[in-house]
Amino acid sequence: MQSNVVFMPCIDTGNGRSNPYIYSIKSWEKWCKKNECELVVLDKLLCDIDYMKITWQRYHALDILENSNIEYDQVLMVDADTIIHPDCPNFFEMTEHKLVGVHNEGSYDWVCRSMENYHKFMFTDSDIPFSFWEYINTGFIIFNKNHKQFLNEMLQFYKDNREKIIGIQEQFHVGTCQPVFNYLLRRKNIDYKLLPYEFNMCDLTRKEILDNDLTMTKVGWIYHYNAIPQEFQKSYGDVQYWMEKTYKYLYG
Repeated sequence: MQSNVVFMPCIDTGNGRSNPYIYSIKSWEKWCKKNECELVVLDKLLCDIDYMKITWQRYHALDILENSNIEYDQVLMVDADTIIHPDCPNFFEMTEHKLVGVHNEGSYDWVCRSMENYHKFMFTDSDIPFSFWEYINTGFIIFNKNHKQFLNEMLQFYKDNREKIIGIQEQFHVGTCQPVFNYLLRRKNIDYKLLPYEFNMCDLTRKEILDNDLTMTKVGWIYHYNAIPQEFQKSYGDVQYWMEKTYKYLYG
Protein backbone atom coordinates (compact mmCIF):
# COMPACT_ATOMS: atom_id res chain seq x y z
CA MET A 1 0.00 0.00 0.00
CA GLN A 2 1.39 3.40 -0.97
CA SER A 3 1.81 6.02 1.71
CA ASN A 4 3.31 9.46 1.93
CA VAL A 5 6.89 9.44 3.18
CA VAL A 6 9.01 11.90 5.12
CA PHE A 7 12.63 11.32 4.08
CA MET A 8 15.27 12.80 6.37
CA PRO A 9 19.05 12.57 5.98
CA CYS A 10 20.55 12.40 9.48
CA ILE A 11 24.11 11.10 9.35
CA ASP A 12 26.62 11.23 12.18
CA THR A 13 29.91 12.35 10.62
CA GLY A 14 31.71 12.43 13.97
CA ASN A 15 31.75 16.18 14.56
CA GLY A 16 28.82 16.27 17.00
CA ARG A 17 26.66 18.35 14.69
CA SER A 18 23.97 15.68 14.47
CA ASN A 19 23.54 15.30 18.26
CA PRO A 20 20.47 17.58 18.58
CA TYR A 21 18.76 16.00 15.57
CA ILE A 22 17.27 13.28 17.76
CA TYR A 23 14.61 15.86 18.66
CA SER A 24 13.86 16.38 15.00
CA ILE A 25 13.42 12.65 14.44
CA LYS A 26 11.16 12.33 17.48
CA SER A 27 8.93 15.20 16.40
CA TRP A 28 8.60 13.89 12.85
CA GLU A 29 7.90 10.36 14.12
CA LYS A 30 4.95 11.67 16.11
CA TRP A 31 3.62 13.83 13.28
CA CYS A 32 3.92 10.97 10.78
CA LYS A 33 2.06 8.59 13.06
CA LYS A 34 -0.73 11.13 13.51
CA ASN A 35 -1.00 11.73 9.75
CA GLU A 36 -0.50 8.11 8.61
CA CYS A 37 2.84 8.78 6.93
CA GLU A 38 6.11 6.89 7.09
CA LEU A 39 9.36 8.39 8.34
CA VAL A 40 12.53 7.15 6.64
CA VAL A 41 15.86 8.33 8.05
CA LEU A 42 18.99 8.10 5.92
CA ASP A 43 21.68 7.43 8.54
CA LYS A 44 24.52 6.13 6.38
CA LEU A 45 26.61 7.79 3.72
CA LEU A 46 26.14 6.62 0.14
CA CYS A 47 29.63 7.80 -0.80
CA ASP A 48 32.49 9.80 0.67
CA ILE A 49 31.44 13.34 1.57
CA ASP A 50 34.68 14.64 0.06
CA TYR A 51 33.25 13.56 -3.27
CA MET A 52 29.61 14.48 -2.64
CA LYS A 53 28.16 16.33 0.34
CA ILE A 54 25.11 14.90 2.14
CA THR A 55 23.03 17.74 0.71
CA TRP A 56 23.64 16.18 -2.71
CA GLN A 57 23.47 12.52 -1.68
CA ARG A 58 19.89 12.99 -0.44
CA TYR A 59 18.64 13.40 -4.02
CA HIS A 60 18.91 9.61 -4.24
CA ALA A 61 15.79 9.52 -2.03
CA LEU A 62 13.49 7.78 -4.51
CA ASP A 63 16.13 5.21 -5.43
CA ILE A 64 16.65 4.47 -1.73
CA LEU A 65 12.92 4.00 -1.13
CA GLU A 66 12.51 1.76 -4.17
CA ASN A 67 15.58 -0.33 -3.33
CA SER A 68 14.17 -0.73 0.18
CA ASN A 69 10.81 -1.90 -1.23
CA ILE A 70 9.02 1.06 0.33
CA GLU A 71 5.96 1.99 -1.66
CA TYR A 72 5.29 5.70 -1.74
CA ASP A 73 2.97 8.29 -3.19
CA GLN A 74 4.56 11.63 -2.27
CA VAL A 75 7.86 12.23 -0.49
CA LEU A 76 8.92 15.15 1.67
CA MET A 77 12.69 15.55 1.76
CA VAL A 78 13.34 17.56 4.94
CA ASP A 79 16.43 18.68 6.83
CA ALA A 80 17.28 17.12 10.18
CA ASP A 81 17.66 20.51 11.87
CA THR A 82 13.89 20.99 11.88
CA ILE A 83 11.10 20.40 14.38
CA ILE A 84 7.48 20.11 13.35
CA HIS A 85 4.53 21.30 15.43
CA PRO A 86 2.19 18.43 16.39
CA ASP A 87 -0.78 20.35 14.94
CA CYS A 88 0.89 21.11 11.61
CA PRO A 89 -1.65 20.63 8.79
CA ASN A 90 -1.02 17.76 6.40
CA PHE A 91 0.96 19.53 3.68
CA PHE A 92 0.76 16.43 1.44
CA GLU A 93 -2.86 17.43 0.89
CA MET A 94 -1.80 20.87 -0.39
CA THR A 95 0.53 19.86 -3.23
CA GLU A 96 -1.84 19.36 -6.18
CA HIS A 97 0.67 16.58 -6.88
CA LYS A 98 3.25 19.13 -7.98
CA LEU A 99 6.79 19.58 -6.77
CA VAL A 100 6.50 21.78 -3.70
CA GLY A 101 8.91 24.02 -1.80
CA VAL A 102 9.05 27.13 0.37
CA HIS A 103 10.74 30.41 -0.46
CA ASN A 104 14.04 30.95 1.37
CA GLU A 105 12.94 33.78 3.63
CA GLY A 106 16.31 34.61 5.14
CA SER A 107 19.59 36.30 4.27
CA TYR A 108 19.01 37.95 0.92
CA ASP A 109 22.70 38.76 0.66
CA TRP A 110 23.36 35.00 0.66
CA VAL A 111 20.44 34.29 -1.69
CA CYS A 112 21.43 36.96 -4.21
CA ARG A 113 25.10 35.97 -4.01
CA SER A 114 24.10 32.39 -4.83
CA MET A 115 21.87 33.43 -7.72
CA GLU A 116 24.33 35.89 -9.23
CA ASN A 117 27.49 33.80 -9.03
CA TYR A 118 25.91 30.59 -10.31
CA HIS A 119 24.46 32.64 -13.15
CA LYS A 120 27.79 34.28 -13.92
CA PHE A 121 29.89 31.12 -13.85
CA MET A 122 27.52 28.27 -14.67
CA PHE A 123 24.04 29.17 -15.93
CA THR A 124 25.11 31.79 -18.45
CA ASP A 125 22.82 30.97 -21.37
CA SER A 126 19.96 33.29 -20.38
CA ASP A 127 18.79 35.84 -17.84
CA ILE A 128 18.17 34.62 -14.31
CA PRO A 129 14.81 32.84 -14.75
CA PHE A 130 13.42 33.71 -11.31
CA SER A 131 13.47 36.50 -8.74
CA PHE A 132 15.05 36.38 -5.30
CA TRP A 133 11.61 36.18 -3.68
CA GLU A 134 11.01 32.92 -5.58
CA TYR A 135 14.26 31.26 -4.47
CA ILE A 136 13.44 27.94 -2.79
CA ASN A 137 15.12 26.53 0.30
CA THR A 138 15.82 22.83 -0.31
CA GLY A 139 15.40 21.91 3.36
CA PHE A 140 11.71 21.23 2.60
CA ILE A 141 10.90 19.76 -0.80
CA ILE A 142 7.95 17.52 -1.73
CA PHE A 143 8.08 15.39 -4.86
CA ASN A 144 6.68 12.17 -6.30
CA LYS A 145 7.42 9.57 -8.98
CA ASN A 146 6.84 12.14 -11.71
CA HIS A 147 9.94 13.98 -10.52
CA LYS A 148 12.36 11.07 -10.52
CA GLN A 149 13.89 12.12 -13.82
CA PHE A 150 14.43 15.64 -12.48
CA LEU A 151 16.19 14.28 -9.38
CA ASN A 152 18.39 12.11 -11.56
CA GLU A 153 19.21 15.12 -13.72
CA MET A 154 20.22 17.00 -10.58
CA LEU A 155 22.63 14.22 -9.65
CA GLN A 156 24.00 13.94 -13.17
CA PHE A 157 24.52 17.69 -13.32
CA TYR A 158 26.60 17.46 -10.15
CA LYS A 159 28.70 14.62 -11.53
CA ASP A 160 29.28 16.51 -14.78
CA ASN A 161 30.13 19.81 -13.07
CA ARG A 162 31.45 18.74 -9.67
CA GLU A 163 34.72 20.66 -9.66
CA LYS A 164 33.11 23.85 -10.91
CA ILE A 165 30.30 23.66 -8.35
CA ILE A 166 32.74 23.10 -5.49
CA GLY A 167 34.91 25.95 -6.75
CA ILE A 168 31.97 28.38 -6.75
CA GLN A 169 30.99 27.31 -3.23
CA GLU A 170 34.48 27.72 -1.84
CA GLN A 171 35.16 31.06 -3.53
CA PHE A 172 31.84 32.80 -2.88
CA HIS A 173 30.53 30.90 0.19
CA VAL A 174 27.18 30.16 -1.42
CA GLY A 175 24.77 27.22 -1.26
CA THR A 176 25.67 23.64 -2.10
CA CYS A 177 22.80 22.08 -4.06
CA GLN A 178 20.29 24.87 -3.56
CA PRO A 179 21.29 27.26 -6.38
CA VAL A 180 21.54 24.38 -8.86
CA PHE A 181 18.12 23.12 -7.78
CA ASN A 182 16.56 26.53 -8.35
CA TYR A 183 18.11 26.98 -11.78
CA LEU A 184 17.38 23.48 -13.05
CA LEU A 185 13.82 23.62 -11.74
CA ARG A 186 13.13 26.51 -14.12
CA ARG A 187 15.36 25.29 -16.94
CA LYS A 188 13.51 21.94 -17.00
CA ASN A 189 10.12 23.70 -16.78
CA ILE A 190 9.06 21.68 -13.73
CA ASP A 191 5.58 22.62 -12.57
CA TYR A 192 5.95 23.59 -8.92
CA LYS A 193 4.04 25.17 -6.06
CA LEU A 194 5.20 27.32 -3.16
CA LEU A 195 3.85 26.92 0.35
CA PRO A 196 4.08 29.85 2.79
CA TYR A 197 6.91 30.50 5.24
CA GLU A 198 5.07 28.68 8.03
CA PHE A 199 6.12 25.35 6.49
CA ASN A 200 9.88 26.04 6.48
CA MET A 201 10.70 28.78 8.95
CA CYS A 202 14.35 29.55 8.19
CA ASP A 203 16.57 32.14 9.88
CA LEU A 204 14.53 32.30 13.06
CA THR A 205 16.94 34.68 14.77
CA ARG A 206 16.75 37.19 11.93
CA LYS A 207 12.96 37.22 12.36
CA GLU A 208 13.40 37.76 16.13
CA ILE A 209 11.08 34.85 16.91
CA LEU A 210 13.61 32.43 18.43
CA ASP A 211 13.29 33.52 22.05
CA ASN A 212 12.49 32.14 25.49
CA ASP A 213 8.77 32.41 24.72
CA LEU A 214 9.35 30.30 21.59
CA THR A 215 7.39 32.84 19.59
CA MET A 216 7.92 30.90 16.36
CA THR A 217 5.63 28.14 17.67
CA LYS A 218 2.76 30.65 17.79
CA VAL A 219 3.10 31.77 14.16
CA GLY A 220 4.10 28.72 12.13
CA TRP A 221 4.48 24.98 11.84
CA ILE A 222 8.00 23.83 10.93
CA TYR A 223 11.03 25.39 12.62
CA HIS A 224 14.36 25.28 10.79
CA TYR A 225 17.34 25.85 13.09
CA ASN A 226 19.71 27.08 10.42
CA ALA A 227 21.78 30.26 10.06
CA ILE A 228 21.91 30.86 13.82
CA PRO A 229 24.87 33.18 14.42
CA GLN A 230 27.64 31.98 16.72
CA GLU A 231 27.31 35.12 18.84
CA PHE A 232 23.63 34.35 19.41
CA GLN A 233 24.44 30.75 20.33
CA LYS A 234 27.08 31.82 22.84
CA SER A 235 24.72 34.30 24.50
CA TYR A 236 21.35 32.57 24.32
CA GLY A 237 21.89 28.88 23.58
CA ASP A 238 23.15 26.64 20.80
CA VAL A 239 21.17 24.51 18.36
CA GLN A 240 21.05 21.62 20.86
CA TYR A 241 19.52 23.91 23.48
CA TRP A 242 16.87 25.37 21.20
CA MET A 243 15.82 22.12 19.55
CA GLU A 244 15.52 20.35 22.91
CA LYS A 245 13.63 23.29 24.42
CA THR A 246 11.21 23.44 21.49
CA TYR A 247 10.60 19.69 21.43
CA LYS A 248 9.90 19.47 25.17
CA TYR A 249 7.61 22.49 24.97
CA LEU A 250 5.56 21.00 22.13
CA TYR A 251 5.62 17.32 23.05
CA GLY A 252 6.37 17.17 26.78
